[in-house]
Amino acid sequence: MRSPIFRSRKAANGGRLHRVSVTHLVKETAKRAGISEKTSAHWLRHCHASHALNSGAPIHLLSQTLGHASVATTSKYLHAKTNDSSGLYLVT
Repeated sequence: MRSPIFRSRKAANGGRLHRVSVTHLVKETAKRAGISEKTSAHWLRHCHASHALNSGAPIHLLSQTLGHASVATTSKYLHAKTNDSSGLYLVT
């Protein structure tokens, strides 16, 4: 098991923050930053995945980083960009 990125001050749960604590921290931090849109840890995770893929991160690496058992699960973060086309990748 990997070490937690953010540790709880309490030793419970192996030092990991509980899901509810993370949700509270994200919402409070967004509020203090003046972000009025709905935010969540899931939203941040989704943004991380989308931006990483758009910046060229290999999908298998992102899948591993997110802890997905299958690359198929990670593929939901792939989005077609307006000016993108598979034709751009064809060698002539």
